[in-house]
Amino acid sequence: MNSLNIPTGANAAFIEAAYETWRQNPDSVDPTWRAFFQGFTLGSNGTTAPAAALDESHPPIIDSLKQSNVHYLVNTYRALGHLQAHLDPLSDAPPAHPKLSIGQFGLTEADLDTSFDVGTYLGGGQMKLHAVVDALRATYCEHIGVEYMHIQDGEVRQWLQDRMEPIRNQPHFSRAEKIRILRRVHKAELFERFLHTKYVGQKRFSLEGGETMIAALDALIEHCPSAGVDEVVMGMAHRGRLNVLTSVMRKSFDLLFEQFSENYIPDAVGGDGDVKYHLGYEAVLQTSSGHQVEVRLAANPSHLEIVDPVVEGKARARQRIRGDTERRRVLPLLIHGDAAFAGQGVVAETMNFSQLAGYRTGGTVHFIVNNQIGFTTDPIDARSTRYCTDVAKMIEAPVFHVNGDDPEVVCMTMQLALDFRERFQRDVVIDMYCYRRHGHNESDEPAFTQPTLYRKIASHEQVSAVLSQKLIAEGTITAEESEAVKAEYTAALEANLEKAKARETTRSAKRLAEMEARKFHGSTAVVQPEYHHQPVPTGVTPEVLAQVVRGLTTVPENFKLNSKIKRFLDHRAQAHTAGGPVDWGFGEALAFGTLLLDGTPVRLSGQDCQRGTFSHRHAVLHDAETHETYTPLVNLAEGQAKFCVYNSLLSEAAVLGFDYGYSLDYPQMLCLWEAQFGDFANGAQVVIDQFIVSGESKWQRASGIVLLLPHGYEGQGPEHSSARLERFLQACAENNIQVANLTTPAQFFHILRRQMKRDFRKPLVVMSPKSLLRHPAATSRIDDFTSGAFQEILDDTVATASRVVLCSGKVYYDLCDYREKNKLTDIALVRVEQLYPLHTERLAEIAQKYADARLVWCQEESQNMGAWSYIAPQLETIFGRKPHYAGRDASASPAVGSLALHKLELQAFLKDALTA
Repeated sequence: MNSLNIPTGANAAFIEAAYETWRQNPDSVDPTWRAFFQGFTLGSNGTTAPAAALDESHPPIIDSLKQSNVHYLVNTYRALGHLQAHLDPLSDAPPAHPKLSIGQFGLTEADLDTSFDVGTYLGGGQMKLHAVVDALRATYCEHIGVEYMHIQDGEVRQWLQDRMEPIRNQPHFSRAEKIRILRRVHKAELFERFLHTKYVGQKRFSLEGGETMIAALDALIEHCPSAGVDEVVMGMAHRGRLNVLTSVMRKSFDLLFEQFSENYIPDAVGGDGDVKYHLGYEAVLQTSSGHQVEVRLAANPSHLEIVDPVVEGKARARQRIRGDTERRRVLPLLIHGDAAFAGQGVVAETMNFSQLAGYRTGGTVHFIVNNQIGFTTDPIDARSTRYCTDVAKMIEAPVFHVNGDDPEVVCMTMQLALDFRERFQRDVVIDMYCYRRHGHNESDEPAFTQPTLYRKIASHEQVSAVLSQKLIAEGTITAEESEAVKAEYTAALEANLEKAKARETTRSAKRLAEMEARKFHGSTAVVQPEYHHQPVPTGVTPEVLAQVVRGLTTVPENFKLNSKIKRFLDHRAQAHTAGGPVDWGFGEALAFGTLLLDGTPVRLSGQDCQRGTFSHRHAVLHDAETHETYTPLVNLAEGQAKFCVYNSLLSEAAVLGFDYGYSLDYPQMLCLWEAQFGDFANGAQVVIDQFIVSGESKWQRASGIVLLLPHGYEGQGPEHSSARLERFLQACAENNIQVANLTTPAQFFHILRRQMKRDFRKPLVVMSPKSLLRHPAATSRIDDFTSGAFQEILDDTVATASRVVLCSGKVYYDLCDYREKNKLTDIALVRVEQLYPLHTERLAEIAQKYADARLVWCQEESQNMGAWSYIAPQLETIFGRKPHYAGRDASASPAVGSLALHKLELQAFLKDALTA
């Protein structure tokens, strides 16, 4: 004020008049005066009036502490307003939260008519306190509770405020949009009620109580074109899945009704099939704007959230196929249950890689159907956090808690979430509070464990009734129009049921032909040829091999290599020039490089796989001075296929799930996941069991993923010795996967190339080596790579044998060493390189060759582990006599913890195998 040169006397009256006008209506005065009055108030600490410089007897205008506290109040509502929001459809609105009382901010009822500067809120300016509070309550304390103040990025918070606060978080749909929302709710409810009455007691995991989800998904898909999204890759568990298939993805009602028939045989998939609420589906949906959106629903097991990373991998593959390098056109959408979202660790693992270079998909929209119960477990027993969504805060995702009885608000929030994802390429979570009208499934009785809750549910109005009453009251529709919608859908359901019944009773040739024509319609099934052992030529010309070697061993001129890495590359170049020896890592690099030159892209991911756990790969080189990187396999030739290698987060389940999902939708790529040690696959067992070994049988989803599992007993203890070969062999049936335990780099080279050269895809599990990576005998010659093919069985070269020892993997070299040291010349060592599918015809030829020899199976694993239990009965059948077992005794632990004891065991079973 001292800097202002304002004459006293006449001007004092003018200032007072302007001040009084400002007090009555702050926006009515010139912005300069408005700023002056408010600025003076703040600067004077509330002790003077604007004209105080002219008249010190004037009373204060606004207490500056109160002004400051108004700003504090605004930010507190932004942070804590969700605590007062009415989210639970089964309960009344919560009482006023004490932390949001104006008294908490040094304000009183007398201040409600006082105008305060509101800072950046609603664009700034003056507002009366009661208007501020009303606006904040409408925005943050009605049917939406928002958590976003944990986000560190101020731009993100400001964007959310700019989208939510001007409209008070209230939907503003057109009449047509409101009616569309009502129709979707009616459709969802009638579908569930129809199944409930027509198929009494059959499991369907109904959506009743959460039908608003159907309207929300429809709203999201409708909004996709304006957000620039062409495709949605969706994953969800069983709750409401049938409703999604019919009400959203428009699967034929009559086909679904056929599947409910007791006589139905699931033609929609091959193999053993799966229950109807696990199957995948694809559809191209036309929006009301005329644009088309592809929607792909992933097949899933009952292990709930394990489908999450699979969907992310599928989405990444679809983005690559579409050339969507900005990751905006393909949207991953995950639908969760509240108990599973909070309880299953794969959720956190999947979110944790959402911004990592090798795994990001441009942000995921997460929609939680919050039934407020998990089977029979209340939230108080299911999590240690206030909300089931709190895990999402670790990646600073905004969370919208919404009341499922307000479909318009839910639909509005869904569209806001999509806009957020498109703007910031980050995950966003919608937590829809609803309820589960029946038990976990339709034969379950929930009143056994939640009697009071289910009394509430029994008397609670359906969502369609709540929404209809609102729309009728505001004049959007009439009661007759709402009933007409219900009648229309009911008639359509009855007609489709009759059609399904008619099909069931019709067994004509025309009917069978019709069933055959439509059996894969809309499903995600892939039909491929049967597995066979026909050799596939996988050798390459010397010129191609030389080109790969040049690329692998050449670095940019100014790139400063670590001296050990330089020797590593020089050794490779020298080995090529000399015709060998080629070690394991070099053989792998040659396989990758030749595939890339063939036009086959390669993706390898896993923990520390760029260098390799055992320093054998060095796929990415680091400048010793600048830390810049160079990837030789990316720089082999102009126009080569793309090579990607990513060090993953310290996760097995989510990363393997991601890579499996990638392999499903991009079968033209060699997709590999490497475990740091083979036993790390234990952490991904759900993905292995539920997807990799059974996905084709259940859902006819073919995958060519390769699992590299370091395996071998080197006396380093029970951890990291075994990749649990026996578990994979136990899961083998119907030619579902391939399990190999290889002994040479050339064999590894050929099996990787074979993986992409055949006309079918099967997962490949490789017991990859550790000590063999540098074993001088476990090498190959250059000629081994320029001709030939993969050999499932490798016979010995001995002329005659009194004993034939069959084995697989590293133990072969232990047997060779023992045989040589003890000068045992009449023993044949036969290597079973591919244990499954077992090449029985080739093994039969070998059996005939060694018809009179003593038969031995030797393994380094314990007797109850490894291949023994799997292969023993097959050898007996093929050779016509029982094999002798030579190996470690059965044990609870995979290996001993003492190197000395390890060596004693090794010598004992080698002696047993070769001399006993």
